[in-house]
Amino acid sequence: MHGINQEVEDKTYIVNITDVYMKKVLVIGGGGREHAIVDALSRSPQVGKIYCAPGNAGISAQAECVAIKDTDVEGLKNFALENGIDLAVVGPEVALAAGVVDAFKAAGLRIFGPSKAAATIEASKDFAKQLMAKYNIPTAAFETFEDYDAALEYVKKGSLPVVLKYDGLAAGKGVVIPETLEEAEETLKDMLLDDKFGKGKVVVEEFLTGPEFSFMCFVDGNDVYPMTLSQDHKRAYEGDKGPNTGGMGAYSPVPIITDEDLEFSLEKVMKPTAAAMVSEGCPFTGVLYGGLMKTPQGPKVIEFNCRFGDPETEVVLPRLASDIYDIFSAVADHTPMPEIEWKKEVTMGFVMASKGYPGSYDKGYEIAGLDNLPEDIRVFHMGTSCKDGKYYTAGGRVLMVVGFGADLQEAHDKALAAVESIECENLFYRRDIGWRVL
Repeated sequence: MHGINQEVEDKTYIVNITDVYMKKVLVIGGGGREHAIVDALSRSPQVGKIYCAPGNAGISAQAECVAIKDTDVEGLKNFALENGIDLAVVGPEVALAAGVVDAFKAAGLRIFGPSKAAATIEASKDFAKQLMAKYNIPTAAFETFEDYDAALEYVKKGSLPVVLKYDGLAAGKGVVIPETLEEAEETLKDMLLDDKFGKGKVVVEEFLTGPEFSFMCFVDGNDVYPMTLSQDHKRAYEGDKGPNTGGMGAYSPVPIITDEDLEFSLEKVMKPTAAAMVSEGCPFTGVLYGGLMKTPQGPKVIEFNCRFGDPETEVVLPRLASDIYDIFSAVADHTPMPEIEWKKEVTMGFVMASKGYPGSYDKGYEIAGLDNLPEDIRVFHMGTSCKDGKYYTAGGRVLMVVGFGADLQEAHDKALAAVESIECENLFYRRDIGWRVL
């Protein structure tokens, strides 16, 4: 009898110890990217409680949403201190640019993400281009302008199409590729005279050709650990027509990118960029995202982001076989990185967006059919609200529907079938996600 009692007591003891050591994680942000991060963390046996600030209706099924804005640095810091948060993970660029990582570290809190200084690689396109020029990192030729007349004169002397980029953050919409001089004039007027995105500079770049791909890496100073590749679809409409968006769909991996392309991108782009940031006195820690193009001259940088891509994260992290808490911790603590493994299963996802996006759109339309989807479909909420158990549209990009398969065609077919079964009168989507590889 004593032995039986002893066994019960031992088991209870083990459970209690486990409870004590289960980690509390705070994810900062409230979109599809953050939903994918929360989803990945929920698979970690080390994580016991996930908070998300501010989160969204879909995230609330896997995490406790906290009504704190992602740019409220003091509010986020105080919440982390008061609730014994073991690790914070930053999703959006606006929070990073606001200096949330610096504030957390100053308070002795563990956090995954770059400092405000390091986040400049995304917050200022001019900074990124000057860095690449200085350290011979392959990118398009460029000039930066604050003066409208000077910028227009430069464009007139060059060839069209041309790439015009607002220097600061513009939620993925600050890049325009005019094909006529009239379009270029209008865009420069928006950016430099009317301050459409705020007061700032414009980077004028040569137009490169070739397929784009997203190369995200976990970075800790000089140490760079690549993730599996993905490809975003930036244009709003099928056939890659219409205005640039935050992204209308993505897939992973990217078969048109060869092992040689990958090796070049890692050794000639991502690692030198990480080393350059160290040399400049603002070492990068977190996710460095290289938006690259496979040009006839080899891969070149289109842009850098200082965080997980959106919608790329929604197709990349579901393929991660390793414990993401260990990966985040290794970067945050500057400790050795565990082996990072990826599933063979591939992914493809379709964004369902509000009609009118990326321009003005209405909110509050009911979404039906989310409860009846197959088990191998993952829906990440990007901009939704919930009332009385029903979901409603609450943003430009609303849902990201991800299918899994042995190949991209299977993942595509499953995801598209799921999208077609979701009912909402005010949503649109591209049916041709993955057209380059299917």
